[in-house]
Amino acid sequence: MKAFAYTTAKGEPRVGVETPEGRFNFSQIWRYYIDYKNFKQAPDLPFLQLMVELDYFSDETLVEVLDTVKGFRPIKDLRLENDMAVQVPISRPSKIICLGRNYAAHAKEWKSQVPDKPMFFAKLPSSLLPHQGVVEIPAGIGRVDHELELAVVMGRKARRVTEDKAMEYVAGYTVANDVTAREMQKQDIKTGRPWTLSKGLDTFGPMGPCLLPADAVADPHNLEMELKVNGETRQKANTADMVFKIPTLISYISHCITLEPGDIICTGTPEGTLPIADGDVIEASIEGIGTLVNTVRQVPALP
Repeated sequence: MKAFAYTTAKGEPRVGVETPEGRFNFSQIWRYYIDYKNFKQAPDLPFLQLMVELDYFSDETLVEVLDTVKGFRPIKDLRLENDMAVQVPISRPSKIICLGRNYAAHAKEWKSQVPDKPMFFAKLPSSLLPHQGVVEIPAGIGRVDHELELAVVMGRKARRVTEDKAMEYVAGYTVANDVTAREMQKQDIKTGRPWTLSKGLDTFGPMGPCLLPADAVADPHNLEMELKVNGETRQKANTADMVFKIPTLISYISHCITLEPGDIICTGTPEGTLPIADGDVIEASIEGIGTLVNTVRQVPALP
């Protein structure tokens, strides 16, 4: 079962769930559940990120809550129509950690070496953009590329975690597009500057459309990935092609930087990163999670 964040027509935040029967208002279903169970200390859940931070997010929990409520009342009145706006699953992570050169073919296409240990950098949370949002490319910044990635959302605080325990800290997975101002990045590399601007411009972090619980994924290292621009396939790979697998990434990063619930790890992009331009429609898909769709628009130049 998938969960997603959305706002109502009145701008009120909610959590939704996607089932074979349709999409439903999980925030309200949760209220019915805690009243039925007489859980007086349980909070309301208007935000998906809050579910993750409170360790309520799992496929087991979603199924339990939904089945319990369906057992004593119909939920068809809670079916969601189209008057909602899907939001980024995790809107305020304390950090977004991205992996570089974690697919050998991508490293090769850029004439780079595969690193001997995970190479990571930070992407600004303010760059996040929801499903159906518009990627804004400032005029004059040169080439800007798409980068399809599997994003891992942390469910528990992780510090110096061992690889054999690492997957216990994962809440779920979503689709990310690590949009990159490539010419700016090349200048950063040449001059020894960090990639903060080339990776972190506003709207350069599309993510969504939903969050798939970790316990609903049999093997996150065997998921088909595909990115299309205007209907043409640009990237097509499988997460099995990662150089460093998720347990290694979590363990390595957590020995350097403490990971908090809601933090996001973007696990690297496969080959096929190419330019995007004004008017393009990007469809980024990962098996079992869904398709993240964004359009591209040119905006005025940076100062």
